[in-house]
Amino acid sequence: MERAFKTSNSKLKYYKLLENYKQVNMGKRFVSIWFPFLLTDWLGIRKPELKDVACVFTAAVKGRIIITACNALAAKQGIQIGMVLADARALVHELEAFDDKPNRNAKLLQGLAEWCIRYTPFVSIDLPDGILLDASGCTHLWDTEAHYLVQISKRLKELGYTNKPAIADTIGTSWAVSRFSTQEFVVAQKRQYYALLSLPPAALRLEQSILDRLNKLGLQKIERFIQMPRSVLRRRFGENLLHRIGQAMGDVPEVFNPIVVVPEYEERLPCLEPIKTAPAIEIAIKKLLEQLCSRLKKEGLGLRSAELKGFRIDGKIIRTSISTNQSNNDVQHLFKLFALNIDKLAPGLGVELFLLTANKVEPVIQAQDKLWITQSDLQSPALSALLDRVAGKVGIAAIRRFLPQAQYWPERAIKKTAALSENSNLPWHNPLGRPIHLLHQPENIQVSAPIPDYPPLIFIYKGKKHHIKKADGPERLERSWWLEDGEHRDYYIVEDDDGCRYWLFRAGHYSAENSRWFIHGFFA
Repeated sequence: MERAFKTSNSKLKYYKLLENYKQVNMGKRFVSIWFPFLLTDWLGIRKPELKDVACVFTAAVKGRIIITACNALAAKQGIQIGMVLADARALVHELEAFDDKPNRNAKLLQGLAEWCIRYTPFVSIDLPDGILLDASGCTHLWDTEAHYLVQISKRLKELGYTNKPAIADTIGTSWAVSRFSTQEFVVAQKRQYYALLSLPPAALRLEQSILDRLNKLGLQKIERFIQMPRSVLRRRFGENLLHRIGQAMGDVPEVFNPIVVVPEYEERLPCLEPIKTAPAIEIAIKKLLEQLCSRLKKEGLGLRSAELKGFRIDGKIIRTSISTNQSNNDVQHLFKLFALNIDKLAPGLGVELFLLTANKVEPVIQAQDKLWITQSDLQSPALSALLDRVAGKVGIAAIRRFLPQAQYWPERAIKKTAALSENSNLPWHNPLGRPIHLLHQPENIQVSAPIPDYPPLIFIYKGKKHHIKKADGPERLERSWWLEDGEHRDYYIVEDDDGCRYWLFRAGHYSAENSRWFIHGFFA
C-alpha cells in the first residue's frame, strides 16, 4: 500500500476518490410501493370466489353512491374511481358492490407496512394506496436494488396484493415512477431529473386545479415546463409547483414518518425522581414484573426472553436481558434472573423511565402435581429454574442439550435443542460404540498401519506417540450422497498402552502413500 503512494499528490488523489465514492454510495434511497387495487385485493383474499368477478367498493357522497375502489377486472371494463354506481352498472350489469368503511385503507396499509419491516426498519404509510420504505443501506443484502424490489413485489403478490414498486434518491421520484412509469422501476443515483421528464404533471403530486391549468396550456409532460424560469412557474401556477419539483429533485427535504410497532407485551414505569441506587432499581424491576406477569397469567402465557431498558436523564440507555429454558411467569424466579445483572447497570445521574419488554412468549404448560415423585425429568420446574440461574451467571451458550437425528454421519447424528421441552422420538443409535467426547472437526494424525483394513499400530497426535495394544473395527460410514460429495470413512476404536481409548478413522480407501488418518473422539 505504501509503495503505491510514493508521492503526496497520489495519496491526495486517492483520498478524494475514496471520499467521492462514499458520498455517492451512502446517499438516501427510498422505495415507493403502489397498490392500485388495495381494497379489492383484500376482498379477494377473504372471498376467493370474487377474484374473477367485477366488483367495487362504494360510499355515499352528497346523496350519491360513488365508487371508491374497483378491482382489475372492473377497471378493464371502463369502471373508474369517482364514478356513480348507477352509471357503472349501466356499463357492467353483473357488477358486485360492497360498502366501504372509513379508515379501512389506513388499517390495511398499517398491516402491510408492519409486514415490510423485514426488509427495512423504516417504513411509512402513504395514504391512500401506498407505503414508503427508507431502503438506505439495506438493498445490498439482496445483492442488487433490482433483486430487492423483485423480492418484495413477489412476496406481496403471493399474499394476494397487486403492487408496483420503484426506488430512487427521493420520495417524490420513487412515488412518480411507481405510479406513472412503464419502463423502469430502479432510478439510478442522481438520475431523478431524467426519470421525471417523460412523466405527466400528475406524477408531481399536484392539486387538480394546477393540473387543469397545465393541461389547458398543453404542458402535458414534465419535460415541457421543468426548464422554465422559476419566476414564471411561480407567477402562473403558484409556489406549490416549485415545492413539489424541489422535493422530487431532492432540493427540498421531505418529512418521512416511519411507523412505530409497539410490542404486545411491554410495561412502562416512569419515575417521579431519577433513580440511582441498586435497591431502587430492584423495586422498579419487581413492579414491572408484577404488571407483566399478571397479564401473562391471565392469557396462560409465560416469557422465554425479556429485556429491561433504563432511560437516563443524560439521554443514554442502559439495558439488560434474560432468557428462560421454559415459559415462565413466576415473578420471584424472573426477578432472581434480573438481580444477577443489576450490578452491571450504570444509572449515572439517574434513570427516569424503565421499560420491560417480553420479546418472546409461549404458552405455559400447567402440569398436575404428583403425590409421589420418584424421579425427576426435563419438565421439572426446579430443573428449569436451576438452569436459568446458571445461564444468568455463565451465559446461555455454556448450557447445551442434544437430541439424536436420523443420520449415521457423526457430525449430523445429533442436533442442539433450543428448549428443554423439545423432544425426539428417535432412540440414541450406538451400533459399535461412540465416544463420549466428539471433536467439532476431525484432526489430522500420523499413523503407522501395516496392511489395508488393519488397525494402526502407532499414531502420533499433538506430538505424542501412542502405541496401540487393542483395536476394534473397521466400521465403514458412507456420506449422504444427496447432501454432499466426498470419501467414506473407516472407523476404529483403539486403546493405547496407557489404557486410553480413541476413535480414529481413515478417509477413503487404503493407499500406501496417500492414506489420510484422523482422530475424531475420545472415550471415557
